[in-house]
Amino acid sequence: MKQITLDGHGLSLELVEELVAHDSVRVVLSPESRQRMQSARDLVEAAVASGRAVYGLTTGFGKFAQVAIDRARLDELQVNLIRSHATGVGTPLPREETRVALLLRANALALGHSGVSIECVERLLLLLEKDVLPVVPEQGSVGASGDLAPLAHMALTLIGEGDAFHGGKHMSAARALGMAGLEPYKLGPKEGLALINGVQISAAIGAMTCLRARRLLVAVDTAGAMTLEAHRGSLTPFDARIHAVRPHPGQARTASNVRALLRDSTILESHKDCPRVQDCYSLRCMPQVHGAVRDVLDHVSIVLQREMNSATDNPLVFPEQGDVLSGGNFHGAPIGYAFDYLSLALADLAAISERRIETMVDPGTSAGLPAFLVPEGGLHSGFMIPQVVAASLVSENKKLAHPASVDSIPTSANQEDHVSMCTIAARYAAKIERNTELVVAIELLCAAQGLDFVEDRPGKGVRAAHALIRKHVDKLTRDRSLSADIEKVRSLIESGEISRAVEDAVGPLAG
Repeated sequence: MKQITLDGHGLSLELVEELVAHDSVRVVLSPESRQRMQSARDLVEAAVASGRAVYGLTTGFGKFAQVAIDRARLDELQVNLIRSHATGVGTPLPREETRVALLLRANALALGHSGVSIECVERLLLLLEKDVLPVVPEQGSVGASGDLAPLAHMALTLIGEGDAFHGGKHMSAARALGMAGLEPYKLGPKEGLALINGVQISAAIGAMTCLRARRLLVAVDTAGAMTLEAHRGSLTPFDARIHAVRPHPGQARTASNVRALLRDSTILESHKDCPRVQDCYSLRCMPQVHGAVRDVLDHVSIVLQREMNSATDNPLVFPEQGDVLSGGNFHGAPIGYAFDYLSLALADLAAISERRIETMVDPGTSAGLPAFLVPEGGLHSGFMIPQVVAASLVSENKKLAHPASVDSIPTSANQEDHVSMCTIAARYAAKIERNTELVVAIELLCAAQGLDFVEDRPGKGVRAAHALIRKHVDKLTRDRSLSADIEKVRSLIESGEISRAVEDAVGPLAG
């Protein structure tokens, strides 16, 4: 069984990918983390015993912060918090995002500033190990005081209420816990509040989007290189000297990838002296556009990794000084801005890919390829409508890319008067990434079809990608529904098979 050790500091996107890649995983707390958590818990229990007013420990929540709660009812207070806040709506989060959210929430608690018991976090991790996954509706969070509604659904499963998935089946949480040999957890003071303060749902969605986007970037470089060859375009715009004098790192990485993919091509060599002086921007400016998306993704990944290793509760516990401090670390602005930034970049990545599709299907720009990439055009429509589909997805992305973080609606009787909408930003970025995978899948199909009409030999990486596509999708010689073909190629992008195929041929490429 795969094992991951949490200490609150060392969680990375690579470890998140390890979790996602293994259905069976054991996550444990480091000894240092356990010691920090116990010290914080001792301070919480001392604060409760003292009877002093501490937000969320001995008082109500939000607008009820001034209401003192009887000591005998503090455990009931935490249960009521979870029940009242578990009011999310919409489609449940996918399995992978739910597993990542459990991991991220446990890691935040493992920092030792939340004041929960060690047992509370261990029980949370057992949900992962025993495959008891809360049913978490994806809508209902404004990203402050964290992802309250969806995280409350996660906590609801821990106490044996609400719904869960176990063995892939939807059932009551109580039944799922019983089938996994687990008992419902009894919340103590502050533990309900600690389980829902933070934006781990947003971060989980964003983490999965970043991981998919990294694979997508290699696929879109591959698609662009294939299109360039189908066009008999020029390799000159990818010369390393051009990119050295405009030293954006993603730009250089993209140009290097395309040069590697086109290595040993006789197509480009045979047309280096053709009368066409320059290719269109969607071909010529791949390093500048794809590279800028890489730089955005690098930035977002840094922000996200910082967030994944942050304490986001309110109040926060500092046992060294004996302080319990109220603040606003639950606010999702840092990652909300980042996800909006990623949305803009991925939307433009889809847009440049769609323009390359159009250049191939249009006989006026396709450098001798048959209209809509099919023999007997007129009788057959070929790739006419896939370009329309790509245009539709690009247009949808433009609407989704409107920044969610520019919006704020006051909540909780104006106690929470400025909120981040980071969960919406994360969900939009995820949808844009999925749409962009489909657009790039259409480009790969069109480029593979275009190469079928070219007699010269493509570059090594392009040949490998073409062979993989033809292994799964036949050349189009007469009209057929292409929906299943598009989905097959999209799955090759998502799974990383496109990346592995070309890297087996040309060596490692920059993500």
